[in-house]
Formats: sequence, structure tokens, C-alpha cells
Amino acid sequence: MGLAGRTAPGEGLPRLADERLPRPVPRRVRGLTALAVAALLAVMAVAMTSTAVRQTPTIDEPVYIATGVVYLKEHDLRYNAEHPPLGKLLIGAGPVLAGTHLDTAFTGTEQEVGRHLLYESGNDPQRVLLAARLPVIVLTLLFGPVVFAFARDLTGRRAGGLAALALYAFSPDVIAHGSLATLDVPMAGFLLTSVWLVWRARSHPRSCLPLAGAALGAAVATKMSALPAVPVLLILAAVSARSASRRRAWWDVARDVTTVATVTVAVVWAAYLAVDPRLHWTTPAHVPDISGVRGLVTGLLPFPEPFRDGMRIQFGFEDRPWTGFLFGRVYQGSLWYYLPAALLVKTPLGALALWAVGIVALWAVPRLRPAAPYVLVPAAVPLAVAMTGARDLGVRYVIFLPMFLAVAAAGATRLRGRWVPAVAGALLLFVAVSSLRAYPFYLPYSNEAFGGPSKTRLRLHDSNVDWGQDLGRLAGRLRDRYPGEPVWLAYKGSGVPSHYGIRAADPLAVPPGRVRGLLVVSDSWIAKSDPRLTPLIATSERIDEVGHSITIFRRPHARSRAAVTASGS
Repeated sequence: MGLAGRTAPGEGLPRLADERLPRPVPRRVRGLTALAVAALLAVMAVAMTSTAVRQTPTIDEPVYIATGVVYLKEHDLRYNAEHPPLGKLLIGAGPVLAGTHLDTAFTGTEQEVGRHLLYESGNDPQRVLLAARLPVIVLTLLFGPVVFAFARDLTGRRAGGLAALALYAFSPDVIAHGSLATLDVPMAGFLLTSVWLVWRARSHPRSCLPLAGAALGAAVATKMSALPAVPVLLILAAVSARSASRRRAWWDVARDVTTVATVTVAVVWAAYLAVDPRLHWTTPAHVPDISGVRGLVTGLLPFPEPFRDGMRIQFGFEDRPWTGFLFGRVYQGSLWYYLPAALLVKTPLGALALWAVGIVALWAVPRLRPAAPYVLVPAAVPLAVAMTGARDLGVRYVIFLPMFLAVAAAGATRLRGRWVPAVAGALLLFVAVSSLRAYPFYLPYSNEAFGGPSKTRLRLHDSNVDWGQDLGRLAGRLRDRYPGEPVWLAYKGSGVPSHYGIRAADPLAVPPGRVRGLLVVSDSWIAKSDPRLTPLIATSERIDEVGHSITIFRRPHARSRAAVTASGS
């Protein structure tokens, strides 16, 4: 075929009414843009690193850390089958490189192994924690340029990229969970990267689609909650492959989509084989038998058997009764509107406004309209699935939303009007100020309309507020303000209080009349209205709080309790 019969990449794409041929960007503008990107990422890096240094283990971290170390040192998949290996391999790489000692003779549950690694194996817990958190911090920072590039590509303006990056860099939820050795942010970032590459495949299908499959595979190999996005990405890959040239035959499009699917599956297999090349696996006794449609779909997945067993464990979790807490109400089960309501509390007001404007702009501005399905649908489908879940435990289950909607918000820069830059700039400044004011308490963040971080405990619980992260701060507070006083501790977390010098008794192990002195309670315990704790709290005086996640009460002697009760009423 001659040159006249060939189709150049991008040929056949409709030229939008407001689209102009790109003009060379002055070197000075490129330099200032690079400087702005670096500055935003530097601020984010400082916020995440300094937060990581101060926080003690959250509930999930010891399990992921120990499992990752076992994966790398023993090449054994026996722990934490409910999540695929990739994220834990990245988390475990930090402690392994830092020389963390693993007691291979110790046996126990994954929770016990995590506690043993941190506190009973001769390791420095905070050093191990920081080493495990650093790979996630680095990965979170690397996703920042993806947010910038995605927004710049779809808006055609560096201002759009910088606006999106600012929303990402100052997002309290992204900072909070991006500074922990957990799987939520890595999965979300890989998913966003995959969508961006599928979008770029509209003009470069041969180079971008295999990379998109690799990023999508990395998301699935990190956390199974990425699975609902897979069919969405395959459909978008077909759209991009077809858009690259109107003259492409359907079998060429099918080949490109097959490439994405094949690479996705291959990356998941590679993650398991990286742990155990021979894939030794025996289904654990605690894996439930899942029947019906869920069981059929699980059995048909083209992934290793430990992945499918992990899916069965996840379905088993969904079948359990869970206690939820929203706006002061304790309930059993789940509420379909929990996640939108929690996001309303935990998202800066300026970001909420820019998200809304950006979504409108994606449909209203002709240049942005083709990007709307790419930005909104891959986020909407996993959100809808998460909203049907049984575990109302935190916005971390939809941490991908602040990333995707930061890109969507960049669409506001394409709206016409002299007021647009000023209003958008003011809203971004509002987001930055709100985020900086919360420092370093990003995990319990809530926006100003809901009273800020100190009031989040009144509306939400668990990883939205109190995930066990403030045990170290509690130790310092007790030592500085309440030396020598008797302490009764109801702590919800994975840390070991005695390691931090906290000498406390269990208030639930003795009759209420013996609980005198300081009653220290994790706010998640308070939110659940445990019938054993509620009478103790009702007859105590609230005197202090630690990290907006732990409350300190003073328990009076028996003869003065009536007065406390009367004053409380």
C-alpha cells in the first residue's frame, strides 16, 4: 500500500469548534510550570512524610507489612489472601531493604505475625513503619504528575493541569492514606494511570494500550476492588482504538482490546509468581463456600487460585454484619448513601465546588465532551459497587474519587468568562488553606461546614477518624499532663500500648465501680455505643482529646458520681 493509503495516528478525529493548532510553548513558561509542579509535590511530600513519622500503626498496617516481608523473604502466600500481592510487595520492600528482622520460627495469625514483627522481634516499630510507608509515599507522589498530565491533555492548558494537581496535592484524604502502608491509594493511582493511558491511546494506540493494560493489571494485583473498572476500561480501550483512525477494521480494534485484557491478566499472574514461582497453594480452611452468581463468576476469573480464594474471602466479609456510624446514628448493616455523605464531610468545600463545576464543564464544553466518559465512568462504576457494600468503614474505599474528580475539576479552566480564573483561584486557595489548617491531623479531617477535624468523631468513625494512629501521641500526653494518674484504656488499634510506656488497665475487665482516674477511649469505641462502655462514659467528665481520635475522661470516686451525672444532664 502506498503512502496515500495509510492513515496517520489521529486521522479521522473530528476537529472541535474551539480547537486550535498547538503553538510552541516558550521555554520560560515550561520552566515556570515545572517549578509549580515541583513545589506542589514538595508540599505534599513534606505533609505525608512528617505525618508518617508521627503516627503509630493503624489497624491494617501491621498485617500488610508483615505479609509483604514474608512474601519477599519466605516466598509464601499463606497470609492475607483476601488481597493480591503487588501492593504488599511494595510495602514489604521498605522494611526488607532497611534490614528488618523476621522471626521465621514464629507462627500465628496474620494479625499476630504483624504484632510480633513490629514489637517482639527486636525491631524498632517506628523505623519499620516508616520504611514500609515510604514506598507508598513515593508512589503517591508519582501519581501526581499523572493527574497533571491527564488534566493538561484533556483541557489543552497547563493551567488545567496545575489546578488538578493542586486539588490532588492538598486533598486531606489522599495525604492521609498516601502516608500509610496500606493498599487504597496505590490501587487508585494505578487505576487513574490506566485511564489516562487509554485516553492517550486515541492518538497513540500501539504504545499506550499495552501500558494501560499493565497499569490496570497493577491496580487489580493490588486490590480486588479495581475489578469493576476492568470491563469499563476495555470498552474505553475499544473506543480509543477506533477513534485513532476511522479506517481501522473491527478486528484491529478487537486485537487492541485483547492486548489490554491479556496484559492485565498477565500482570496479576506475575504478581503471584513473583512471590512463589511454583505457586504452591492450599485453600485455607477459613475460605467460605460462595455459591450462586458470585461463586460462578469467581470460578470463571482467569486469575490464580489464591486470587479466587481471596475473592471468596471478600464475599464472606460482605455477608457478615457490620456496625456503622453516620451523623450520630449507630446502625447494623450498611446505608447506600453512606459514602456520598462521608465524602461530603471529608472533602474541602472548595474541592466540592470545583468538582461540581468541572463535571458540568465536561459535558458543556465541546472540547471536553469526548473526555467525559473517560473521566467519570471509571470512577462512577466502582463507586456504585462500593455503595452496595456491607462495610461502611471509611472513604478510603473510594479514595480514587478525589483523584478522578481533580482531573474533572480542571475542566473549569475551559469555561468562558472573566470571572472564571479569579473564582477558580479563590476556590483552590480555600482548599489549600483548609488542608494546611488540618496539618498534621489529616485522617480525622472534616471540612469547615462540619466543624473541622475536632468534630469529625461526632459524624463518622473508623478510618475516617480513629484508626489507632495516635497511640504515640497519647503516651506523650499522659506523660506530660497526667503523670502518675491511674489509666484505664479502651483502645481500638494494632499498636501495643505498653511499648510506648502506657501503663493502663482494661475498664471492661472489672466492675464499673473500680474504674477510677483517667478513662481513655478511642473515638471509634465511643461511636459504636458499646453497652459496656456507655455507662462509664456517661458518669465521667470529658477533659481532653488526643489527635482528634482519642478522648480522655476523668472518672470520679463513687461519692461524687451523682454530681457528675447531674452536671452532664
